[in-house]
Amino acid sequence: MQISLDSPASAPQPLSPYYSQVARIEHPDGSALLFVSGQIAEGATLTEQTRGVFETLTALLEAHGAGLADVVNIRTYLTDISRLDEYGAVRREFLTGTPPTSMTFEAARLFRPEALVEVEVVAAVPAR
Repeated sequence: MQISLDSPASAPQPLSPYYSQVARIEHPDGSALLFVSGQIAEGATLTEQTRGVFETLTALLEAHGAGLADVVNIRTYLTDISRLDEYGAVRREFLTGTPPTSMTFEAARLFRPEALVEVEVVAAVPAR
């Protein structure tokens, strides 16, 4: 098993230099697990921020040969859980197949005060 940590140059860069965006755990057969750090995005509305988050997640996964279809677990943090339907509508635009396992939490405050949503995922990449 080989573990690597990175912030792929082909994806939006992290807002802080104190963490890596992706942890890749490579198995001997060539398959891998990707643990993607929580992502936030700019935008005036929850819809805009959610769309930006999923675009960033897509870029991070693609940099590791994966896609949103490979996501097996998703954790979402919302500053207002009563807006879950608004978040969910955008999420369904991006996660169109069988839904992954999921947890959603309400958080009083996120990494940046203007952030309304933060999402982290785990993806399973099959052997090539």
